[in-house]
Amino acid sequence: MTDVHTTHPAPGVLGRVFGTDPDGEGHEQVVLCHDRSSGLKAIIAIHSTALGPALGGTRFFPYATEEEALQDALNLSRGMSYKNALAGLDLGGGKAVIIGDPGRDKNEAVLRAYGRFVQSLRGRYVTACDVGTYVQDMDVVARETEFVTGRSPEHGGAGDSSILTAFGVFQGMRASARARWGRPTLRGKRVGVAGVGKVGHYLVGHLLEDGATVVVTDVSEAAVNRVRAAHPEVEVVADTAALLNAALDVYAPCALGGALTDDTVAALGAAGTAVVCGAANNQLAHPGVEKDLADRGILYAPDYLVNSGGVIQVADEIEGFNFDRAKNKATRIFDTALEIFTRAAADGVPPAAAADRLAEKRMREIGALRSVLLPAARRS
Repeated sequence: MTDVHTTHPAPGVLGRVFGTDPDGEGHEQVVLCHDRSSGLKAIIAIHSTALGPALGGTRFFPYATEEEALQDALNLSRGMSYKNALAGLDLGGGKAVIIGDPGRDKNEAVLRAYGRFVQSLRGRYVTACDVGTYVQDMDVVARETEFVTGRSPEHGGAGDSSILTAFGVFQGMRASARARWGRPTLRGKRVGVAGVGKVGHYLVGHLLEDGATVVVTDVSEAAVNRVRAAHPEVEVVADTAALLNAALDVYAPCALGGALTDDTVAALGAAGTAVVCGAANNQLAHPGVEKDLADRGILYAPDYLVNSGGVIQVADEIEGFNFDRAKNKATRIFDTALEIFTRAAADGVPPAAAADRLAEKRMREIGALRSVLLPAARRS
């Protein structure tokens, strides 16, 4: 196995790492991980440890280029800092990506090699599941590192984090309904869910139980068939374009990031959609989309707020998992969302900007406590 080392990415990306780009923020540490024997190629991005160790999942994905993988790791890790801050966790933000096709390239050797790289960071980064990785994968990773969450109950873990992710998105959607229509319910509303995989499937169940009419789409026929089998009353459309034109009250992007493009927002506005609230990470395709949503009268529930139920669940595993305790914390997403909508209206900014300000305030204030030296405990 090769040594862990700080990345030397393409010049255009260095500004994002070191904070010399227009955003001026940067990341604390970015690590390239390459194990020749297993074929592992991974990137671990630590955005911030102001609140504590960086916690974030591992995405296993067939990126077209290494640069694309790096960009994704940088975007996702930054989102985790804000997500963990808004969730009230004493954890910073990090994310890892493994380059490859999980159906073809994922095996025990790759996962264990990755676990050794995580262990080499000595707790600065704690990993978990994400797109392309599952509970059973974290059990394998845990054979090489103690810094892993999202394991199976048989191995002392919390199990499937998508359960509370979907629950948290539903709480965010209830808060959005309260802000938009005056009642915290989706009863009688038409909700479109784009992506019914691990999270979207559970979200559909919550919506139907609450009395909503649900329309879904997914590129995976298996995922659609699974929803149909469990909920035959759900309407299925061919693709996202058809979903956007399906006279929705609420649009829930629950697949990969970048779902809210200029064209998507224009289509939502033309169709009269009132709320966007979904589970996908990094939904805004570029800066300014949040303002376009607000200008069109569409209430946007910031993704890293409403999809934080999963990270709340795996974070609870660190201190000994208790589902009821974790679910209670995820329920508070409703209150935080209402606070953000109220702040946004008072400050005349989109909810995404209000959420950023609240997260940054907590990172700044709690991070400043690190200036107070705490001496190491004396050994007996």
